[in-house]
Amino acid sequence: MKIPKFLLVDPERNSVYGAFAVAVSIWAFSYSVIFGQVLILAYYAVWLPLILVDYRRFLRHLASAWLPLLFVTYICFSVSWSQAPGTTARTAVQYLSHILCAYVAARTVSVRTLTIGALVGIFVVMLYSLKVGAYSEDVLDGTYNFVGAFASKNQIGFVASLGIYFSVVFLAFLRRGRLSFMLTVPVVLLSAYLLAISHSATSMASIPAVLALVALLAMSKLLSRRYRRVIFLVGAGLIVVVAFVALNLGLMDFVLGLFGKDSTLTGRTYLWEQGWNAAMRSPILGVGYAAYWVQGFAEAERLWNEFYITTRTGFHFHNTYVEALVELGFTGAVLISLIMLRTLFGHISAVIFRTWQAESVVLIGVMVLLLIRSFVEVEILNPYIMGSFLMYFSYFKLARLPVTRPRWVPSLDTPDAAKGGEAAWPRHPAAAE
Repeated sequence: MKIPKFLLVDPERNSVYGAFAVAVSIWAFSYSVIFGQVLILAYYAVWLPLILVDYRRFLRHLASAWLPLLFVTYICFSVSWSQAPGTTARTAVQYLSHILCAYVAARTVSVRTLTIGALVGIFVVMLYSLKVGAYSEDVLDGTYNFVGAFASKNQIGFVASLGIYFSVVFLAFLRRGRLSFMLTVPVVLLSAYLLAISHSATSMASIPAVLALVALLAMSKLLSRRYRRVIFLVGAGLIVVVAFVALNLGLMDFVLGLFGKDSTLTGRTYLWEQGWNAAMRSPILGVGYAAYWVQGFAEAERLWNEFYITTRTGFHFHNTYVEALVELGFTGAVLISLIMLRTLFGHISAVIFRTWQAESVVLIGVMVLLLIRSFVEVEILNPYIMGSFLMYFSYFKLARLPVTRPRWVPSLDTPDAAKGGEAAWPRHPAAAE
């Protein structure tokens, strides 16, 4: 049986396969550590074969992907100066293939299909974590937190916050009919419950801010582009002022205190200091991609011991930019920052300075969530992570696929139709230019 191409690669008609592929990807990002390489192979299997289905689709706008390509090329070249070249080479290839999968997804899946697939995948992931029901003690503050089948409370908190976010934007912008509302409610309730018992301060603090921003962007649809620009500039200025006041008047400590934290972020500031010291030993190029947290290396072993990481794996500096400085130097930190900012402001300009689009609003919320978390987590620098997949998906969505022109046929209602004259053919709008 031959499957039509459009059921696999057409963003407007492949919602079933696209949602399935996104759900499989989220399961792989969440539990590949538990179930092994089979989930990673499944992740590759749902995306990479689509290149063979319609390779011309993926060659279009390839030049627009120059910034991620430059970054991943730099990562691959870091093997030449890496202090752990074997680890760098393996992880760099994984990151390259991960970006390729995100590129294929962006070319074949609409934002609505991404949202549906994310809701399905997140719901299944949370159900499995609820079934496992594991709790973990935070040795630094003495609290017990729900981790489910994950390794930390921040991971389950991130998944739960995405479940809340995608549920809200789906109901607000993308749903069709009452059935969508009924199917989304269980995801919201389960996400909110797991977020609450995970005690992830980062997730609980970031999701209200992102939803408030999305609400403002939704209301901006009622305004003309001129007023949207003015409000955006004023709002951006207010955010800078509020952030400055919060840092200087101690409001940050007050907010953290609401979640049982202090200004040291439970050891994160010490980690940042250690990361900065490590980065200064090789400030331009870094020690090599994924070449710092390697078993047997003295500095990594020391920090694992200080933070009671008995597994001696899965640890980082809890700051994307510090991690990038250590592994890739200032060069890599600048490149990943440019990718983040280019993606965010690209979608903001689509909403504020051009025609208002719900898809761009959804992706703005995703990018703001990742931006907030990037200062306390590392979720866009590693392969097979939900955060990096969403960031590159959002980046590649900046380049739109060309709209297929309709096939023009002669109108039988005109007198010249029978003669086959030129007047019988409606002119394409481009012909008048």
